[in-house]
Amino acid sequence: MSQPFLSGLRILDFSTVVMGPYATQLLSDMGADVIKVEPPGGDLVRFYRPQRSSEFSGLFLSLHRNKRGIVLDLKQAGASDVLARLVRKADVVLHNFRPAVAVRLGLDYETLREMKHEIIVCRTVGFGEDGPRREDPAYDDVIQAASGLADLSRLTTGRPAYVPSMICDKVVGQAAALAISGAAFRKATTGTGCEIEVPMYETMVAFNLAENFASATFDPPLGDFGWARSVSPMRKPFPTSDGYVCLLPYTNRNWMDFLAVGGQEHLITDKRYATLADRALNIDGLYRVVETITPLKTAAEWIAFCQEKQIPASRVSRLGELLEEEHLIAVEMFQRLEHPTEGAYRVCRSGVRDSEVRWTLRRHAPALGEHTREVLVEAGFTDSEIDALNGNQIVKSGQVASDRA
Repeated sequence: MSQPFLSGLRILDFSTVVMGPYATQLLSDMGADVIKVEPPGGDLVRFYRPQRSSEFSGLFLSLHRNKRGIVLDLKQAGASDVLARLVRKADVVLHNFRPAVAVRLGLDYETLREMKHEIIVCRTVGFGEDGPRREDPAYDDVIQAASGLADLSRLTTGRPAYVPSMICDKVVGQAAALAISGAAFRKATTGTGCEIEVPMYETMVAFNLAENFASATFDPPLGDFGWARSVSPMRKPFPTSDGYVCLLPYTNRNWMDFLAVGGQEHLITDKRYATLADRALNIDGLYRVVETITPLKTAAEWIAFCQEKQIPASRVSRLGELLEEEHLIAVEMFQRLEHPTEGAYRVCRSGVRDSEVRWTLRRHAPALGEHTREVLVEAGFTDSEIDALNGNQIVKSGQVASDRA
């Protein structure tokens, strides 16, 4: 029987909030045994609103599915021995501490490598260690501003603005998951570990400039930064007679069909719009034409027309409509589950499909310290040792969620 992609890979996740936990959510969905390591007070995300109880926010339930959870207070004397024994059973250690803090807690690469020579250590940080901002704190908004992402709105509206999403946390989380997967493959083939640095700033600059280097790619530059189509003020959902629609004619045939139905046939032979390259150069003017045509039909009529003519299009979905969207229902994107203590809740599955193994929720998000005893037993601790660690408040063994129902 086939196993998930990362079955057998064990990850100790010391990260908090969104970026690191999102990375390990992706990895746990692919079968990795992710052990969420929390301080005694728990990850702050546990206590975000909305929540039904004081221990599980909706965000925590989502980010920490398919993971086990333990409590380990790295600030306590005696914690280093527990950490060392856990590391020896692990393949990867992930954390989001700044360099000085990581050293203080014993999570720096040099210290962890002494515990297990072939360990993979992934650091998700705000800024790369070689630069002058290496110790600066960083959050999603800070990196949106620093990376130029917020500046894209200035090019389109005249004012910088944040993307209304934790986009930096999630993009950098994906980068960390990809890097860990690559390092795990190399370790499987060569037996060697490594240290991975995944800085938010550099990762988002690379993400942002993938297309927005544009004319500045050349030296000397052939023009300004910014991909013309993406930063066009006219790039937006277009009004119909009863709402809005995303309508994106792309090929020559697409444009011929669209301009014909809109009564703008004369533009088909306009030299400004003759080829894809011409259209990209003159996209603002072309989008203005689109905006005059779309009010001629309803959103449903435009979708039907575009489906018939194979023109990329979509109605603008509101977030609350996604649960009832026909395609998402057909591909079983959402599941309604029953948590033993939190009751009914919904989960949005991974968008990735494996032809051999169907995505499934193996575990609900763990209660605080739910798997501490279980994981320590696997690391070779005896019951009496675990009881002593609990008594000294080095670890905390929470109740198993199924016992708390």
